Amino acid sequence: MEALIELCDLIAQNPSQFSDKLSWICDKCPPPEYLSAGSPRVSRSQLNAVTAVARFLSNCVDSTDLRPKSVAIEFLRSIPHSFTHSFWPQPFNADFVASFFNDFIGYVSKAAQSSSDFADEVAGFTGEVVLSAIAEQDSVIARAFLMAVSQNFLPISSSDGNKLVTCLIEQYAAQIAVAVPSAPGEQNAGNSDNFSAQSSPLSGNHQSQTNYNGSLTSNSSGAASKAAGDDATASTASSRGSVMANGGSHIWRSNADQLAQNLGLNDGGGCSSGQQVTSFEEESVDFLERQEIAFKLIAHVLEKVHVDPALLEQARLIGKKQIQSMSAFLKIRKRDWHEQGSSLKARINTKLSVYKAAVSMKIKSLSALGSDSRSVKRLVYEAVAILIDAAEACLLSGWRKLRTCEELFGSLLLGVAQIAIARGGQPLRILLIRLKPIVLNVCAQPETWSSNQGTMFESVTKASCQIIESCWTKERAPVDTYIMGLATSIRERNDYGEQDNQEKPAVPFVQLNVIRLFAELSAAVNKSELVDVILPLFIESLEEGDASTPSLLRLRLLDAVSRMASLGFEKSYRETVVLMTRSYLNKLSSVGSAESKTEAPEATTERVETLPAGFLLIATGLTTDRLRSDYRHRLLSLCSDVGLAAESKSGRSGADFLGPLLPAVAAACSDFDPTSNVEPSVLKLFRNLWFYVALFGLAPPVQKTQVTTKSVSSTLNSMGSMGAIALQAVNGPYMWNMEWSSAVNQIAQGTPPLVVSSVKWLEDELELNALHNPGSRQGSGNEKAALAQRTALSAALGGRVDVASMTTISGVKATYLLAVAFLEIIRFSSNGGILNGGTTMDTARSAFTCVFEYLKTPNLMPAVFQCLTAIVHRAFETAVSWMEDRVSEIGQEAEGRDSILTMHTCYLIKSLSQREDHIRDIAENLLIQLRDKFPQVLWDSSCLDSLLFSFHDDPSSAGINDPAWTSTVRSLYQRIVREWIIKSLSNAPCTSQGLLQDKLCKANNWQRAQTIDVVLLLSEIRIGTGKNDNWSTQTGNIPSVLAAAAASSGANLKVSESFNLEVISSGKCNQAAATVKCNHAGEIAGMRRLYNSIGGFQSSTTTPTSLGLGAGLQRIISGAFPQQPQAEDDSFNGMLLNKFVRLLQQFVNIAEKGGEVVRSEFRETCSQATVLLLSNLSSGSKSNVEGFSQLLRLLCWCPAYISTHDAMETGVFIWTWLVSAAPQLGALVLAELVDAWLWTIDTKRGLFASEARYCGPAAKLRPHLSPGEPESQPQIDLVEQIIAHRLWLGFLIDRFEAVRHQSVEQLLLLGRMLQGTTKLPWNFSHHPAATGTFFTLMLLGLKYCSCQFQGHLQKFQTGLQLLEDRIYRAALGWFAYEPEWYDTNYTNFTQCEAQSVSLFVHYLSNVKGDAVQFGSKGNGQENGNPLADVNDLFHPVWGQMENYAVGREKRRQLLLMLCQHEADRLEVWAQPTNTKESSSRPKISSDKWVEHTRTAFAVDPKIALSVASRFPTNTFVKTEVTQLVQAHIVDVRNIPEALPYFITPKAVDDNSVLLQQLPHWAPCSITQALEFLSPAYKGHPRVMAYVLRVLESYPPERVTFFMPQLVQTLRHDEGRLVEGYLLRAAQRSDIFAHILIWHLQGETVPEEGKDPNSVKNGSFLELLPAVRQHIIDGFSPKALDIFNREFDFFDKVTSISGVLYPIPKEERRAGIKRELEKIELDGEDLYLPTAPSKLVRGIQVDSGIPLQSAAKVPIMITFNVVDRDGDKNDIKPQACIFKVGDDCRQDVLALQVIALLRDIFEAIGLNLYLFPYGVLPTGPEKGIIEVVPNTRSRSQMGETTDGGLFEIFQQDYGPVGSSSFEAARQNFIISSAGYAVASLLLQPKDRHNGNLLFDNVGRLVHIDFGFILETSPGGNMRFESAHFKLSHEMTQLLDPSGAMKSDTWNQFLRLCVKGYLAARRHMEGIITTVSLMLDSGLPCFSRGDPIGNLRKRFHPEMSEREAANFMTHVCKDAYNKWTTAGYDLIQYLQQGIEK
Repeated sequence: MEALIELCDLIAQNPSQFSDKLSWICDKCPPPEYLSAGSPRVSRSQLNAVTAVARFLSNCVDSTDLRPKSVAIEFLRSIPHSFTHSFWPQPFNADFVASFFNDFIGYVSKAAQSSSDFADEVAGFTGEVVLSAIAEQDSVIARAFLMAVSQNFLPISSSDGNKLVTCLIEQYAAQIAVAVPSAPGEQNAGNSDNFSAQSSPLSGNHQSQTNYNGSLTSNSSGAASKAAGDDATASTASSRGSVMANGGSHIWRSNADQLAQNLGLNDGGGCSSGQQVTSFEEESVDFLERQEIAFKLIAHVLEKVHVDPALLEQARLIGKKQIQSMSAFLKIRKRDWHEQGSSLKARINTKLSVYKAAVSMKIKSLSALGSDSRSVKRLVYEAVAILIDAAEACLLSGWRKLRTCEELFGSLLLGVAQIAIARGGQPLRILLIRLKPIVLNVCAQPETWSSNQGTMFESVTKASCQIIESCWTKERAPVDTYIMGLATSIRERNDYGEQDNQEKPAVPFVQLNVIRLFAELSAAVNKSELVDVILPLFIESLEEGDASTPSLLRLRLLDAVSRMASLGFEKSYRETVVLMTRSYLNKLSSVGSAESKTEAPEATTERVETLPAGFLLIATGLTTDRLRSDYRHRLLSLCSDVGLAAESKSGRSGADFLGPLLPAVAAACSDFDPTSNVEPSVLKLFRNLWFYVALFGLAPPVQKTQVTTKSVSSTLNSMGSMGAIALQAVNGPYMWNMEWSSAVNQIAQGTPPLVVSSVKWLEDELELNALHNPGSRQGSGNEKAALAQRTALSAALGGRVDVASMTTISGVKATYLLAVAFLEIIRFSSNGGILNGGTTMDTARSAFTCVFEYLKTPNLMPAVFQCLTAIVHRAFETAVSWMEDRVSEIGQEAEGRDSILTMHTCYLIKSLSQREDHIRDIAENLLIQLRDKFPQVLWDSSCLDSLLFSFHDDPSSAGINDPAWTSTVRSLYQRIVREWIIKSLSNAPCTSQGLLQDKLCKANNWQRAQTIDVVLLLSEIRIGTGKNDNWSTQTGNIPSVLAAAAASSGANLKVSESFNLEVISSGKCNQAAATVKCNHAGEIAGMRRLYNSIGGFQSSTTTPTSLGLGAGLQRIISGAFPQQPQAEDDSFNGMLLNKFVRLLQQFVNIAEKGGEVVRSEFRETCSQATVLLLSNLSSGSKSNVEGFSQLLRLLCWCPAYISTHDAMETGVFIWTWLVSAAPQLGALVLAELVDAWLWTIDTKRGLFASEARYCGPAAKLRPHLSPGEPESQPQIDLVEQIIAHRLWLGFLIDRFEAVRHQSVEQLLLLGRMLQGTTKLPWNFSHHPAATGTFFTLMLLGLKYCSCQFQGHLQKFQTGLQLLEDRIYRAALGWFAYEPEWYDTNYTNFTQCEAQSVSLFVHYLSNVKGDAVQFGSKGNGQENGNPLADVNDLFHPVWGQMENYAVGREKRRQLLLMLCQHEADRLEVWAQPTNTKESSSRPKISSDKWVEHTRTAFAVDPKIALSVASRFPTNTFVKTEVTQLVQAHIVDVRNIPEALPYFITPKAVDDNSVLLQQLPHWAPCSITQALEFLSPAYKGHPRVMAYVLRVLESYPPERVTFFMPQLVQTLRHDEGRLVEGYLLRAAQRSDIFAHILIWHLQGETVPEEGKDPNSVKNGSFLELLPAVRQHIIDGFSPKALDIFNREFDFFDKVTSISGVLYPIPKEERRAGIKRELEKIELDGEDLYLPTAPSKLVRGIQVDSGIPLQSAAKVPIMITFNVVDRDGDKNDIKPQACIFKVGDDCRQDVLALQVIALLRDIFEAIGLNLYLFPYGVLPTGPEKGIIEVVPNTRSRSQMGETTDGGLFEIFQQDYGPVGSSSFEAARQNFIISSAGYAVASLLLQPKDRHNGNLLFDNVGRLVHIDFGFILETSPGGNMRFESAHFKLSHEMTQLLDPSGAMKSDTWNQFLRLCVKGYLAARRHMEGIITTVSLMLDSGLPCFSRGDPIGNLRKRFHPEMSEREAANFMTHVCKDAYNKWTTAGYDLIQYLQQGIEK
């Protein structure tokens, strides 16, 4: 219910915004048709909804939504249905019903009071509903409803009001008659037959009701006026006001009179006490409660509407008789009642409540009588009399202590006062005459003097105040008489005789209470005339009367006169203060006398409590400046007098006399501005006060470290112990009342510097000596006292000045300096150093203005100057300590603390321009300390303003013509500014630059010459990432922060430039950004002026709806800007808001649809929107809050939605702008950014794209080289999103540094972000391009967790330590994946990545010192970590653990080792050609390796496997991982990489039980699976089953790539398992089947006698046709048709070669054409065998070309092809060579490796070019080879052109330096580097120029791989000794310098090294691909150890840097090697191939 109520209150604040919520609540209410149906039942939730709607109406009744009114009205109408239990929720609860009605009726009543329309609607049926409730009076529910209505009455129509009053009188008048028997004397006077004395409500016998109703109806007409005349004959018969009714004058009796007679209420008759008790006891409590309700309802009706006069008269008479019966009731004593105990008390309370209601009804009935006729006056006289009588009865009753009786007494007095005041004249005089004895009687009550002061006393006070206030001017005489009559009670002297053994009687209570009454009256009425009447009486009593001697009466009078003086009437104020001052000094003068030893305790109370309290009351009450100034002077003078007098007293400490005055002094000084021009006399009084405060030890201790001192009593017997007092005052503990200590703190805030006007004020001790009494032993001549004061002074200064250095300082001067020390230190310790005066936190209110004042005095003694300097430093330390103690505060307290810090900083900055050198030096020193202690001041706008502009703004500098001083100060400022900005830029460059831009805007707006200094200074400042001593600790060196800083500087950088680690100019860029901001601000301001000038536009657009920020922005706006905006501005803002919101939403829509957001448009829109938002914020407008909230949210969210580098760069610029220009928006902006960040986690964007297809190289290499199902690659650019996250993260780190010491709220927001980021399951992308960003995020996390040792986050220490564990776990989780590379086109991206990890490593390595600290008790807790001492418990992050501290250190060291390795890897990748080794790492022992491995496995087995992958030659790691995997085999079944650690040839030989886990193992990559098919694994059934399961889990088309290897595995397929897989896969895929058949056909029959394995080969070759036939037999008819057409078509093409062989060469081309014309294309589903994705659409019959060959004639034919999945009309040519007589299988193997390398390079983004053209063996020594399109061989190029490649490129692509030439050169570089890596691994020989092709864009392609691995031409003579061909003409293109020093050569070298490093990562997959072909009989395996040498060329034993150096050496070795040129020459000579 509470939440629903809060929601309704929120809706009421803005109904239009939350209309949907309001509708939702209304829908929960019971529908009207349901309520009107028979027997409805409502639920509790429906009732809650009804209550909520009613509450909404009470707060917002004028809402345009009509549903809430309808709901409330319909439910009101249905209330009669609710009077049965079945209506309410079960089980029925009466309390709930009562509570519901009270709330509902109360809300509806409040709403009706606010809206007349709604009140009219409610009034239409209120009467009907209430009448229905009265009819159901026996119902508990109806009673609850009536009770609620009686408390909060609803509007009612006049007619319904009459009906209701009539009904109530009928019901309850009859019951009154029945319930109470008549008095005997009246039974015969009326018609007693109409009543039955035996009837009662309880018996149900109401037979008399009919007669009564009839009588009432017949006699009601005209009864009022008649009865009024009759009844008005009452007169006052006695001083007690008894009213005697003249019974003889009643010529007509109403039923009410008859009722009164029956009740025995008329005078002249009565009944005995016993009879009265019986009659009253016969009234049931239930009846009395109903009667109370009836009277209340009648009173409400009388107040709301005009009722019939007759009814009004009936109500008045009933009220009258009830009040008359009250006296008899109250006179009954408690013992006379038959009931006792709680039942009696309940009856009494209920009856009194009835009387109270009757009084209200009586008063309302009289108020309704409008005329002043004689009859009405008589009724008024009568009412006054009976009400006063009733009040007296209450006062004298035995029940007067009951709360109900007290309330009744109050209602009687206030009611009669209301009547008398309204009528005035005689009623008022009667009342005042009768009121006086009542007041005196009340004042005489003993209980009135109790602590609660008595409700009756409050009632008489309130009534007296009302009378005096209302009648002071028009009825003055009776009021004066009344006051003087009361005053006589004070002036009466107590006559008593002095008798032995008889004490003086106590002061009568009446005197005390009347005094108090007068004090209350004076304060309430607040009239000087009244005070002037009363005060002389009091002063007379104090000076001459009983109150002249100590007594309780004197205390009360002193309290009263002080209250009167506090009212601020000058005459009374002065008289009182003089009296009180004289009294206080008199008390002091009597100290030590004989009388003082026997004085009354009241005398002490007067001095210690009463007089000080009076002084304080006056100080707080005075409001006028003149009187406050006068009073301040008087109090300070009194303190001086008291101090001087008390200092010489020998019997009591001066503190006892001065201390009580301190609270009053504090109050008097609370508004005193100590920086104003203080009069010398006042200044001396302040000095005297602090002198005595120091002398008497009244100041609070100023040293935190307490020194052991002897306890000092508050009453000192000798002045010799004053030294101990001074020392204890410094060190504590405090000896006096803590209120005095608080008062001293307050006085310090208003005390001016204790520097008098004299120049030699400190050297002249005459005035100081005068502060000692001549008889005092504290004078200047007492050296012992002086030494004590110097000792205390040294302690107060914290030992900065030792006692020995103070010998020249006299005792009195030491006391004075001690007073100064106390004052200046207390200024800062009390409230941080804020002085009184003003409400703004400007520098004038800094307490440093006072403390620096002492240093301005010239020619001070060295010792004194030393002490004053020490005071300055102690004050500064106190200020720092005060602010440090409050670092954990939030909200307004934190804002106040920050304001104080800013104020002090700005003052210190301002003090840099002081003329005194020593003040400038101290100010500089303190400023630097403050800046280092509280770094947040670096980014405080006010501080930066002061720093940049205060020198020019200082008015004191304007009139000084001192060039030397000006130059010195200017130089000082420039140095401080430079240091300040460099430090701020180094820690938070974004925020710093935003502030600088804001200040530059300010400088641009000021047309002042001095500001050019600032601009020039900024232009000289640079920030960069040069490695210095503290480079790793500076946030500005984090690459992501630097990139964000570049964005925030406004520089228009390309993506590639944003990774530049060079210096960034803070002047030029920021000045340009400031200009841009000013321009945009000018645009918006100009548009606004134009809009306003033409009167605005007519627009029907509405303010966009809020996205939830309205409340926060509203708070900021309403709290900061009070002025109201113009209507035109609101309209203009609304128009632009619509525009900007719409534009930003359009940008988001474009991005979501995959479109490109135009950078310039997005940036301009965001900038203009930011200007609009900021301008609205600064104007203080409270309109359009929802629209501006949405705009702010869009500005924060749009870059996250768009997720591009450009958008995020704009975002960083805008966010920096917002938080710099409006720091109050910082928390809101950060909250939105945190929400957006968490949204990117939920939507898996950028850094959090955790899906497998986003993991980079591993995803792209599936399933060939990486395990997992292949997935379609995403359309989005993940790297672009990661870079966007990187920029974003840089900004967040910047904000963290800016707020970490300041804003707990923003720190908690960042904590929320980190908690959401590291929560399980992790959502981090494992893309290698995210490495730097990831570890930067982890760095932020660790930095954030280090805040647990800062004061403001210590209470979150446990949570932060748990977060730290989660960060460690996440960081280790990064290494659960094998290391990958990634390359981008962005310059220095890799360098940034490496540096990011290096910074994390450096930070992590420094954590060690803080890891384990011992607590204060030496308990060994880790940083006080409650988790640290947890043993053998389950940790929420680490699981079961033995010892947290030990485990934590092990995990840290493991993470450090892995991060160091990663940093080294990335450093190599970033600088591949840097041959120098990185900083040497400490050698790791074997035991440490084992420990690392075990720790990694305990965290996550994947991490242990990654460690083994990172260190492949480390036998310790491999052995330990093997043991761990085998020991925990079940736990690692989901990790394919664990297979090699238990599937080994030895395990196969032993048939290891571990192999039983293979059926449950996750699928591995295809190359890993194929390795298990090698002979070493002997076809083990479990291994084979796993391999086949893996292969079958992948699509057959993916496995087709490895078809040559699969065919070779048939050699060892003894179980025919592989054959079975091939047959099944062939059935699943036609293309797989076709490629398999071609490879089966391609296996060449070996020549007999040459193959030692001929028998095995024979069985293999015999198997192939059978397998082929099995495949064909398994074809479906459709598949068989495709197979026949495909193979028939290409067999015909291949057979052309045989046809051409006998034909002469010159006729062969024509023969090809003839044969091609014979071939028809049968269907459109035929494809090229070498490229199944290319469908054949025809043959170009003219394209056939016969090629040269020693064997059969190879031919080249061009086909027309289309892409299988592309546009079918996009026909392209594709040439193929059909060979007969050549074995193509070795080319297939070489091109497989090249294809794998190409995939690897593409996967990691490495820009290397390889072209693995298609080759397919189609039969024995037959094959198809794709022709590389658009190429020509180097030899062909040489046939047409003279010169080398360099010249050819210039001919083809233009001159050197042209874009086309350089593009071609780039293509040549990337292709040459790609083939260099491939050549190193494959070792292809016969690299003559005929085998090198160049395409039309300059790329190199190698062909013809007849000699690879260990084979070479010329009988394997291996003449080509270089690992790859790099001839002279090639180096001319690669290296224009010819000395391996050009940029292009270095680029080539870098690409080669990166390519080699990338290939090494997948060494096993490449080697497996080659090794499976060992038994194929290919020539490349015919000699040596081809596989072993291939592995050696990968150099797995080398580190990454060693491998990079090796590749560099290979490239340099191949550079223009002579054997390369020699081989080209041989080929030219032998074959005619152009060189």
